[in-house]
Amino acid sequence: MNSLPLFRPSVEAGDLVAVSGQIGLVDDRLAGGGAAGQTEQALANLLAVLDAAGLAASDVVKVNIFLTTMDDYTACNEQYNAVFGSEPPARTCVAVHQLPFGALVELEAWARRR
Repeated sequence: MNSLPLFRPSVEAGDLVAVSGQIGLVDDRLAGGGAAGQTEQALANLLAVLDAAGLAASDVVKVNIFLTTMDDYTACNEQYNAVFGSEPPARTCVAVHQLPFGALVELEAWARRR
């Protein structure tokens, strides 16, 4: 019996879709490039989950960002702005003690079907 918890990349709740936390994994390894590289990959992973649900970045209404240090805020923010542009969704960014697989960044999101 597998002892790992069941992972669902997204869950639908009416017209809302909750996207589970995404870290910067590529082929079971963390992306290189520090917080910027991991944020870029985590965003790509998040967009892939949204795409599989028939949604896009423009459908995202809320993002929660978890950083292991606020020293990475600027690097993360630059990548975030590159994806969400001039009208980004609501956002929370907090520092946490640690993240899965030693990641520096994790993002989760809520999107709305229009």
